[in-house]
Amino acid sequence: MSRVAEAFDRLRAEGRRGLAPFVVAGRPGLDRLGETLEALEGAGATMVELGVPFSDPIADGPVIAAAMHRALTDGGVRPHAILDAVAQARGRVTIPLVAMVSVSIVHRLGPAAFCRDAAAAGLDGLIVPDAPVDEAAPIRAEAAGAGLTFSHLVGPQTTGDRLARTVGASTGFVYLLARAGVTGERADAPDIAGRVAAIRTQTDLPVACGFGISTPEQVRAVVRHADAAIVGSALVRRIEDAILAGRDPVADAADAVADLARGLDPADG
Repeated sequence: MSRVAEAFDRLRAEGRRGLAPFVVAGRPGLDRLGETLEALEGAGATMVELGVPFSDPIADGPVIAAAMHRALTDGGVRPHAILDAVAQARGRVTIPLVAMVSVSIVHRLGPAAFCRDAAAAGLDGLIVPDAPVDEAAPIRAEAAGAGLTFSHLVGPQTTGDRLARTVGASTGFVYLLARAGVTGERADAPDIAGRVAAIRTQTDLPVACGFGISTPEQVRAVVRHADAAIVGSALVRRIEDAILAGRDPVADAADAVADLARGLDPADG
């Protein structure tokens, strides 16, 4: 059983919900990746999404896009360096690590080689946001062969037969987009009850929900229905602010995740 399945099975057995923070690989530097992942796990993360920097981010708002640009230009971060850092970090954490990566990177490196190297480094799954479900079968097959999960994104307008195909093609968990548009912090909590219910008619896989979730209250609203809340821009902004201010970004990231994890406790609020 994969670490992704084990993590969600444990949540279900204990009647709990999960938190999946997103960080940009190389922010802070790859030399601190193990320390960062260890701090996030200690702060309450169930799973970490690791964004592979790309020069033309897909659906990423300005905060994540800027962090990816800095990782590429300031840090010279490249996919194989990320995998090397993951391999060095893997022994420090037990939670699943899932890479969010552009399909162009996967194709450039070769789906078979990329999936093999990702699994060997200690990654547990892939999210390829710009790989259409009807065209992603070759990558999904390579991921499955390497023991990686492959989660497709379900958008707000994904219904009917397309919903069934998208959900049916996913493994590990289904990634539900809480909102349309690009990533970024929002003031309001998303209304996802109906969409989660529709997904659950199609699969027994866990549902993780992201896009525009940035406060403990929004986490709480999301996990009333979904199995996990994904938080990206709010955490990436906290890390970038810490770097700019000369604070320890790892400590700030851990504090942010610990605060967000308060939303997993229904007694708190």
